[in-house]
Formats: sequence, C-alpha cells, structure tokens
Amino acid sequence: FALLLRMISLLAFQDVGRGRKLKRLIRRRNNKVYHIMIARAILLLGVAASAATAAFVPRSHAASFKLGMGAESEVSFGDLDGSDVRVGIIRTRWNDEHVSNLVDGAKKALKECNVKDENVFETEIPGSYELPLAAKLLALSGTVDAVICCGVLIKGDTMHFEYICDAVSSGIMSVNLQTNTPCIFGVLTCLDEEQVKKRSSGDSNHGYDWGKTAVEMALLRNEALGMAGKTKMSNLGFGEAKGLDDEGSKKERVGFF
Repeated sequence: FALLLRMISLLAFQDVGRGRKLKRLIRRRNNKVYHIMIARAILLLGVAASAATAAFVPRSHAASFKLGMGAESEVSFGDLDGSDVRVGIIRTRWNDEHVSNLVDGAKKALKECNVKDENVFETEIPGSYELPLAAKLLALSGTVDAVICCGVLIKGDTMHFEYICDAVSSGIMSVNLQTNTPCIFGVLTCLDEEQVKKRSSGDSNHGYDWGKTAVEMALLRNEALGMAGKTKMSNLGFGEAKGLDDEGSKKERVGFF
C-alpha cells in the first residue's frame, strides 16, 4: 500500500511538472502573438499618420506642379450671347484685394459675352458667411438672371475655416435650388495666400470662368423656364421691382418674374 501511494505521488508530481512546462509554453506563445499584434498596430498607425499628414501638408516638386495645373482653368466655353442677361455680383470685403481681382475677372468675362454694363449689378457684404443670404435676397428680387458670389477663405490655425467653407458652399447650393436662380460658387477656399494669388490673377483668374458660367447658366435657366426674350424689370438689384411694357411705360410687377 505504501509503495502504491509513492507511485501515485510520483505520477502526480510528473503531471504537475508537465503542466508547468505546458503553461510556460502557452505563456511564451501568447507573448509572441501579443508582440506581433502590437507590431501590426504600430505599422497601421504609421501608415494612417503618413496619409493624414500628406493630405494637409503642402508637397514640393511634383505636388507643386499639380498645384499649378489645378490653378488653371479646365473648362471650355463656347460662344455665349448675354446681351439680354442680367447678372448680380455679390462680393465680400474680407480679403478685399484678392476678391477685387476675382470680380475684375468676372466682369471681363461678362463683357466678352456681350453683357451690357447697365445689366451688371454689384454689391458688397462683410464676409463669405453672409453670401448665401445676400444671394437669396437678390435672387428673390427677380431682377437678375444669375448671381455670382465672390469671396476668399484662407485656412488658419483653427477649425473656423472648415466650418465657414461648409456653411457657405451648402448655403449657396440651397439658394440655387430654392429660387431657380443660378448662384455661382465664386469662393476660393485655399490653404495659404500663395494658392489664392495663383487662382485670382493672370490667365488663372477663376473669376473669369465664373463670369462665363453665370451667363451660360442664365441662358439655360431662361430657356428652361420659358423666359427668354420676356420683359425685364426696369430696376436692377435690391429695391422695389418694376416692369416695362412694350411702350416703355412702368408697370407694377406681380410675382418674382
């Protein structure tokens, strides 16, 4: 009986030893798997950080070449006759110098499209955030066939830039859809002033394209709504809207058009 107990104890001791070895092996394997998982996580974080950094930091050489190409117009316009088109230009006083260059480019395009000087209405507001409301009020006046919203936004150190860009772009789009009046998004949203200069001067003045777009969309709108050749309002811009009959006498307007 004593011998039997000794043999059982010995077998139990061996099982314990084997169990400890097995635990050590499992522990080592788990540590190895854990280290592999950590390495993979660090690698993925590194790739994500690189992608995020590349999205916000201006690049040199090849990237600067793309930037230059992006500043040039890639839209071609045919012959546009805007002799019967009225266009409103709403510009901001914020970043006045650059906005003035953009407005000059828009006016140049309007002149090339035969838009008469007396058919161009221009007004100014403080900043880009006010553009959607001003554009809606002008569109609802029924005195213009298209509105060009001109402004410049430059990225700063806070999220203010992102909030304004989103609000202005969605606001101007809403005015388009709510009033059936083309409202051109003439707002530069740039990361620095150098990008603004490339897009508001010389042959890369985006204002020129906005002027052409305004005339084309005004003609499209008038044709779609059956307004081509109809009597225009006697006054232009904000204020009391009056109509002109065939004899040139003033007639009160009913509705928007």
